[in-house]
Amino acid sequence: MSKTPTIQITKSDYDKLLLILQEQTALNPDGQDSLQALRKELERAEIKASDEIPNDVITLHSRAQLTDLDNDEVLDFTIVPPEEADASEGRISILAPLGTAMLGYRKGDIFEWVVPAGKSRFRVEEILYQPEAMRKTA
Repeated sequence: MSKTPTIQITKSDYDKLLLILQEQTALNPDGQDSLQALRKELERAEIKASDEIPNDVITLHSRAQLTDLDNDEVLDFTIVPPEEADASEGRISILAPLGTAMLGYRKGDIFEWVVPAGKSRFRVEEILYQPEAMRKTA
């Protein structure tokens, strides 16, 4: 079995996500699968200052273009905290299986994740927006 690659997360995202985990665990003690998946991602993450995160890494509030390698479908999603999720606008919750899966990957990375339809493989094609990159150029 291959070693799962390390993902990169900003310190501020890490802190926000820990808070989301605490809140969601208190609100929904039965919804542990998605929370456990996010917890595992945070455990394997390399935590960096916002200004040290490369511009091609998916962070919270990043908009990324992915290709579903099983059907060549191109997807465009922004990962957001649960209260900001709106599937009709392409904003998926960090607690949704694909939202959790995307976090911390870089342009060109391929990742595999179990989604409601089964196991899927995705490639990160482009980071269309990343808040940290915008702050660096401002």
